[in-house]
Amino acid sequence: MNIEDLLRETLSDMAHEEQPPSPGRFLPAGRGRARRRGLVLVMATAAAVTAMAVGSTLVVQGLSFREAVPEDFTGVGSGETPAETRQGRTTLTVKEGRRLSQILKQLSAATGRPAAEFERAAEDGRALGLPAYAKGRLEGFAFPGTYEVSPTSSPGEILAAMVTRFDRAAEDGDLVDGARRVGRTPLEILIIASIVQAESADRRDMPKISRVVHNRLDHRPEMTLQLDSTLMYGLNRFGGRVSREDLASRSPYNTYRRLGLPPGPICSPGADAIEAALKPDAGPWMYFVTTDPKKGVTKFADSESEFLKLVEEYDRNRRTG
Repeated sequence: MNIEDLLRETLSDMAHEEQPPSPGRFLPAGRGRARRRGLVLVMATAAAVTAMAVGSTLVVQGLSFREAVPEDFTGVGSGETPAETRQGRTTLTVKEGRRLSQILKQLSAATGRPAAEFERAAEDGRALGLPAYAKGRLEGFAFPGTYEVSPTSSPGEILAAMVTRFDRAAEDGDLVDGARRVGRTPLEILIIASIVQAESADRRDMPKISRVVHNRLDHRPEMTLQLDSTLMYGLNRFGGRVSREDLASRSPYNTYRRLGLPPGPICSPGADAIEAALKPDAGPWMYFVTTDPKKGVTKFADSESEFLKLVEEYDRNRRTG
């Protein structure tokens, strides 16, 4: 039985209780069924963790064979800097579109643990509970959201909770069956979702950007994706203009040279991007340009001549901006 099954069983039991459950139902206690469940969780996974959803926050509580002491928490962090803490617990928000390298640094800063510990934990896909189609790589599967982390939580436990949250989002969004219906693998859909997340200035544009990606993939071998976001990921850079040297890169993420999708996600997409990857808008678009980055305006074209006009518009806005 996996962590989500255990949580589901607990929530089912709670539905038949007359009184609201105490926090001890989710945290290790000194007696009864909740304590036994805690021990089962410890034995069920190398990264032992219990996670409880409270509103939009996932509470991550590390477990051990010795009893952990629950602590109250009221602080909330910004998500971009070390989160505010009270009585040992930390709340942080991981935003959509962050690369794994950024997420690990954020978790390190928020918890005070060395980044190297998170990097080592991220390499153990089996302990983290990654789905088989992840191929052991955490990039794209550390789901964005708000997490409350206890001081007993290890890096592996925190990352495992993020994967658990991905599993829940994938189930809610029907990722596996939805991918099959559109003729893609779940990993391909997640890669597309990560591109859509990275390329979108406005979530309302996501279904259209997704359509461009799908249309280009359907036009192989005549067209490559030609995306700056994948190229920059392969170069381990953020933003900036692409040079001729960049375009000559032999990285498998250089979608100017290589056909098809890159080998893996380039960031952690949110639920909107995943939905857009599964359900792109209908349309003939083959190009998109964020013509006004400051205002987040993206325009679409179905011919090269229209695309070049959009590039000219972008250049004008950049010069006058």
